[in-house]
Amino acid sequence: MSDGILDEAYERLHRTGPEYEGWLSNHGPMAVEALTRHGHQQQVHRWLDDYLGRLDELPRGLHPITDWRGALGDAKRAGDWLAYFDRQLREHPWRDVLGTWWPRLLPGIAAGATHGVIRVGHAVRALETDDTTPHRLTELAQALGYWAARWQPVPGADRVPDDPSAAPGQLDVDAALAGLPRIDDQTGGVLDRLSRLPGVPRWEPALAALRPARSPAEAENGLTALVYRASLDYLRFGHTAPVMLVHAVTAPTAVLRTLPALDRSLWAPSLAAAWAATAAMTSVYAPTDGIAPPTVTAATPAEVFARAARHGDEHVVKLADAVLDAHAVSGDDRLLTAPGYAGQMI
Repeated sequence: MSDGILDEAYERLHRTGPEYEGWLSNHGPMAVEALTRHGHQQQVHRWLDDYLGRLDELPRGLHPITDWRGALGDAKRAGDWLAYFDRQLREHPWRDVLGTWWPRLLPGIAAGATHGVIRVGHAVRALETDDTTPHRLTELAQALGYWAARWQPVPGADRVPDDPSAAPGQLDVDAALAGLPRIDDQTGGVLDRLSRLPGVPRWEPALAALRPARSPAEAENGLTALVYRASLDYLRFGHTAPVMLVHAVTAPTAVLRTLPALDRSLWAPSLAAAWAATAAMTSVYAPTDGIAPPTVTAATPAEVFARAARHGDEHVVKLADAVLDAHAVSGDDRLLTAPGYAGQMI
């Protein structure tokens, strides 16, 4: 059954652009989907009333997308990309459009500090109920358009080893995360930080260290483990960059949520891309040594999300949404402390 509140919220948000103040991501569509998903529909419009005032208008297009490869990552073409995907989703089934564009966009998973893929993940979850309302299709179009306009690879993720006979990575998620190096200069914005990764000698070997998935089941299990371990790492490192390190959790969560809508042949590369995103955000924002976070009463999963909704910050809401997924699989109550921990810092 259609959730009218979510569709109303999308209608209000689709008059705004995917970014504001030049480069900040519009979190509105992601936050309202999470609020609705967890039964907080009554808060959606009130939350939007406070949030909409900071957003920019929907960007205008320059000229239609014809050479899509040449237009990838061109933020000036954001309006053109939004129009392109709006047309695609009017003319074709949404799963067909997603299946065509997911492998094209996946190498640029760092787009908008990973917000491109995160917004797509929320949009797909709204559509996976088989409730393909026009507003939900428009949301997927705007999410894909944003990802395309800000398309950006993780440095080194596409590097072919010098030795073609080199063995693939052998580490599991825990060991691979533990082996990540850090950039020395952790100042500046995300683009500045990512640009420093090629100068870190251990970066590319660490990025290649994760054992690749040999089957769709291994890819799904790997993504589940990645979200779980990244959530625990947030408790150790989140104090240094409470907003940006949220994306080390929410980016792989978005990929994991999208898997059911994709051909299973895309699951293994999806794990590889999600790993690159989490590894990059960890390496450029996390310290070398973590701390024991302050004690935060976890309560029940429902209360954890209710607290996040009352806090109101979009990152706290999205982190709560992600860790509840991980908690449902793992049963590890430590995860339930992450949103409260983030709420104390943001």
